[in-house]
Amino acid sequence: MKFYGRKKELETLQNLYRQTEESGRMTVLTGRRRVGKTMLALEFARTHKFIYLFAAKKSELLLCLEYIEEIKKVFSIPVIGEVRTFKDIFSLLLEISRKERFTLIVDEFQEFYNINPAVYSEIQHLWDLNKNHCRLNVIFIGSIYSLVHKIFENSKEPLFQRADRVFHIKPFKVDTISEILSDYGCKDKKTLFDFYLFTGGVPRYIDILVKNSVFSYEQIMNFLLDEYSPFINEGKNLLIEEFGKEYGAYFSILELIAAGKTARSEIESIMERQVGGHLERLENDYAVISKHKPIDAKPNSRIQKYSITDNFLNFWFRFIYRYRSAVETGNFAYIKKIIDRDYNVYSRLLLEAFFKDLFAGTQLYNRIGSYWEKGNLNEIDLVAINDIEKIIVIAEIKLNKSRIRLEALKKKSQRLLAKYGDYTPRWLALGLEDAEEYLFTGKKIDS
Repeated sequence: MKFYGRKKELETLQNLYRQTEESGRMTVLTGRRRVGKTMLALEFARTHKFIYLFAAKKSELLLCLEYIEEIKKVFSIPVIGEVRTFKDIFSLLLEISRKERFTLIVDEFQEFYNINPAVYSEIQHLWDLNKNHCRLNVIFIGSIYSLVHKIFENSKEPLFQRADRVFHIKPFKVDTISEILSDYGCKDKKTLFDFYLFTGGVPRYIDILVKNSVFSYEQIMNFLLDEYSPFINEGKNLLIEEFGKEYGAYFSILELIAAGKTARSEIESIMERQVGGHLERLENDYAVISKHKPIDAKPNSRIQKYSITDNFLNFWFRFIYRYRSAVETGNFAYIKKIIDRDYNVYSRLLLEAFFKDLFAGTQLYNRIGSYWEKGNLNEIDLVAINDIEKIIVIAEIKLNKSRIRLEALKKKSQRLLAKYGDYTPRWLALGLEDAEEYLFTGKKIDS
């Protein structure tokens, strides 16, 4: 699959590279695995001289022997003495960059916590001494969110505030997924939604599906739910290292949220324990969940719901982890029946997120969310507000648009609209057939 999107990130990386004519620059790329961090770095660096180093799980000495060979492929320099530490490697590269500008990419940078945690202090010392006298453009890539956050954004860590930019690379938005599918000859909006629902816009997952000519719902199901599918253990592979020995408790919470238990009280009632600390870490330390409040809620409002931020993980916990006994016995036909049975209910919230993504892409609204009242009364799927033009869009969203009744929607929105008396309200009934109207950024969508 060719390189898609990331225009803003590439522009910023190029601007930082230009600045290295004056002094060194440090950039951090973080985000969940498979989201395309390495591809982004390599796409940027391919037009000029660069060195790519991967922090594999092995001894520092063995890594350095590999790194020296990579350096010799790019630079014709004599290496005097034995290079045994990453400190020696980084010092050598800083010295080279005094004479020649280039980019250094270090992938899985957080692994030095396991290899030699002193590396971070050593880099900080060398960087502070040499940054203003070198032309090194260094890009550190990290996949374990909690560790990368700690390394660069914790005030107690040596590399705190050393990075000139920290990019949190996110999955593709709906418009990019649509572009990819269109390039492969698929313009069906149901396929677009299914890709959004099952892959969450993660580039690696999309790449796997399109390369295997998997497009329809049935093909996706057969590919995902197979003994040799690369997706069966994906959730576990992504998160066990992140969560560590407490992964069991976190997995249980995520399973409940994926199953629709989105309030803290519901989760604690089922687990029979306090989970406030776990929820806080899942949100702030691991960025796996987020909490949502009604669009008009005050900051201290206790009316809130939790959701898993990653569509693929939401699907994985809802249908694969939850039915792991069936997975272990190879009874994938049973899981397919469960998915077919629950698809309409499960997809409803994802369809809401799908349209929120589309509305955000139009750049016409400064606030986009949902609305509900205490006890989940008068729920409204989507509310989009433009506070400058004083417009409020209120929408109900269904796969079967014909079931939407706008008069009922208007009645549900009375208390909400009472707070926006001088705003012009617009009520919309939205289904997948309307997606095309929202796919182009800046288009006036409700004209």
